[in-house]
Amino acid sequence: MRLNLSILYRGTLSSCNYECPYCPFAKHWESPQELLKDRRGLERFVDWVSRRDGDRISVFFTPWGEALVRRWYRDAIVQLSHLPHVPKVAVQTNLSCQLAWLEQADVDKIGLWCTYHPGETTLESFLRQCQRLASLGVAHSVGCVGLREHLVEIQRLRDALSPSTYLWVNAYKSSPDYYDEPLLTSLEAVDPLFPINNQRHASQSRACRTGVSVVTVDSDGDVRRCHFVKDKIGNLYDERLESVLYERPCPNETCGCHIGYVHLEHLKLDGLFESGVLERIPKGLAASEQM
Repeated sequence: MRLNLSILYRGTLSSCNYECPYCPFAKHWESPQELLKDRRGLERFVDWVSRRDGDRISVFFTPWGEALVRRWYRDAIVQLSHLPHVPKVAVQTNLSCQLAWLEQADVDKIGLWCTYHPGETTLESFLRQCQRLASLGVAHSVGCVGLREHLVEIQRLRDALSPSTYLWVNAYKSSPDYYDEPLLTSLEAVDPLFPINNQRHASQSRACRTGVSVVTVDSDGDVRRCHFVKDKIGNLYDERLESVLYERPCPNETCGCHIGYVHLEHLKLDGLFESGVLERIPKGLAASEQM
């Protein structure tokens, strides 16, 4: 059976060069041995993808920390981008790394999901990185966590970007009733899709593409339907992946993260994002239009 699969890869990397107080990730700094384990897991995964030339496989790196400050992730993205059977390679990033490595990649296949973190970098520096992506022809979305104290910076970011660059806002869900009406109005003016993110979508017993055409894989090759369902459904390296890919209703009561709920069938968000679903770019916002 020929696979047409999107894989969300999350290795053991859990370190970050930023220290955002609101971030639940990247609170650990790896030892050399831990970094080596992450690199070897990634290299094994890239080798597996390389050998699946009879399939169509897209890859989305969703690390616990910042991947692009590690050379082996940059090398992996370059290598994957040149594989004929890989139509898309995407990654979540704070965009703090140097970007010259992208010149070695097939940029038509690359998508970056870029998060601006006020307090960790300046708006001017972040915008220069966005401009560099645009000059290279790299498709990218830009976003920020929707904290009250960041509203002015979010609005400045929106004003500085081209209207054709999608600016998403991730709702801050750690505090109930965090948003009052004026703040909601301001954030929706920046991101018309903010109301979709600012809720937990009913998902229990609902149809979802995860486990069928979308899966998550860790550094050991263990396969799960998504990051939010802990049950393993198989292992990438046991040569029986096809047998574990079938429709399953979601076991969770709700789903509140974009990389999860975007695959729920009843929300029909695949029609909104189309080929930009991994890097979070709604259709019509081509790389050539950005910046």
